[in-house]
Amino acid sequence: MSAPPRLPPGVQVFERGWLSANNILLDDGEQATLIDSGYVSHAPQTVALLREALGARPLARLINTHSHSDHIGGNAAVQAAFGCTISVPAGMYQAVADWDEDALLLTVAAQQGAPFRADHALAAGESFVAGGLVWQAHAAPGHDMDALVFYNPEHRVLISGDALWQDGFGILFADVLGTGDGLGAARRTLEAIARLPVDLVIPGHGAPFVEFDQALERAFGRLRAFEADGARIARNAIRACIAFTLLERRQLAVAELAKLLTEVPLYREANARFLGLSTDALSDWLLGDLQRAGVLRREGDRLFAV
Repeated sequence: MSAPPRLPPGVQVFERGWLSANNILLDDGEQATLIDSGYVSHAPQTVALLREALGARPLARLINTHSHSDHIGGNAAVQAAFGCTISVPAGMYQAVADWDEDALLLTVAAQQGAPFRADHALAAGESFVAGGLVWQAHAAPGHDMDALVFYNPEHRVLISGDALWQDGFGILFADVLGTGDGLGAARRTLEAIARLPVDLVIPGHGAPFVEFDQALERAFGRLRAFEADGARIARNAIRACIAFTLLERRQLAVAELAKLLTEVPLYREANARFLGLSTDALSDWLLGDLQRAGVLRREGDRLFAV
């Protein structure tokens, strides 16, 4: 087994499992900056991880790559615990200020969030210094149309959020919901990322990795499959978000699953736009798919997260 990638001094990654995104701590010695804060139900753990890492030193800033619940859910708790400022991508600033749960995809995907105060709108093209390094903010629409990634040219490190993982990228919500061209945006984002000299990627989910070219190849392959068959986009979104809900609640009744599929806007729109299945047929496909993937087990009329 190869050794884990070597991070630059001052960069620490808390690799989180679902439901939370990874947290990246950029340490300047006397103070620090956090990138992304995880999901709201894991906020106490996020705060505990930070207290252990920082000791008595302050957390000065929290910066978000994008607005989804698994990246901003701990913001309120971290802000309350450390008194830090929060910077969000400029495109999501007003939605946070208004706490628009539709725009933030909370009600749309039946997920939770805790309101927080955003102090600064960070725009593509701006830079900030954290962990003793200069980070450039680059636009990364696709998974989230307002997302940013952060790039350090000195060490050729990319903090990629959900724009690029080792094995793909995040759900293309705009296509599923019919609110924009997520496919086209994701392609342009991947092409822009591919032009950067990158030696190390710190993704929003999964371990940091150095296999940048291979990850891009897989991401472009996934994109081509989505472009060829929109049903793949819908199935991916439904599968991932129901698995998220099951992990959050730990168990569901089969009847609750059917209710989610008919009432939650994300599932209703995905099915109507791409699949056209009855609720029973959609539920049967989903149960079989998640059972085969080892995500759930069924006991009578109840479903349990594995």
